[in-house]
Amino acid sequence: MQQLASRIRFRGNEKVFIKDPEISTTGKKIVEYSILMIDEIGFEAFTFKKLATRIESTEATIYRYFENKHKLLVYILSWYWNWLEYLLVFGTNNLSSPEEKLKIAIGIIADPITKEDPTFEHVNEIALHNIVISESSKAYLTKEIDRDNKEGYFLSYKSLCQRISQLIKEINPKYSYAASLSSTIIEGAHQQKFFAQHLPTLSDAQSEDNKALTEFLTDLVFKTISV
Repeated sequence: MQQLASRIRFRGNEKVFIKDPEISTTGKKIVEYSILMIDEIGFEAFTFKKLATRIESTEATIYRYFENKHKLLVYILSWYWNWLEYLLVFGTNNLSSPEEKLKIAIGIIADPITKEDPTFEHVNEIALHNIVISESSKAYLTKEIDRDNKEGYFLSYKSLCQRISQLIKEINPKYSYAASLSSTIIEGAHQQKFFAQHLPTLSDAQSEDNKALTEFLTDLVFKTISV
């Protein structure tokens, strides 16, 4: 738990940032308002120039922390994955049944974030959750994906998937596709939320009905791995 706590304090892959934003007030402000702005206007419309105006600073100051907005996106998404893994570990810590742990994990992934975590004053988890649903694929659907992967940009996402994969293997050690299923749970949850909000005929879960999404994913997973 202590190791996870240190990770969700924005101490991610040093190759993503130039200067760790967690160690200064300005850095935290950059993170805070980049999350709010990307949620408000979208990643495509977001620029360091607009961010500088919002935080009453300069573009040069922001470039001292991040080389470009793609790396900034990877950074805040990594924070989210670390935070989600922390919630998963905390939520299942006192459970012994791998089935119950997996159900809790699915619920955490499928649940909408409806309140901010006061532990992290410079991160609006609700806005960040919205970004994950609508923008997260842009972090890896790039021509540079193989290079970025070698640099370790997606370690936090892989760690979360691996944790879910381990729960699947505990339930059914003979199931051969635990890694594929774990990433499908996460990506499927995001896609279904996006579809429910914007393309509702592609989802049986309405945007305000999170219970249906949780039930769908739970049904899908447990029927898939049933012995």
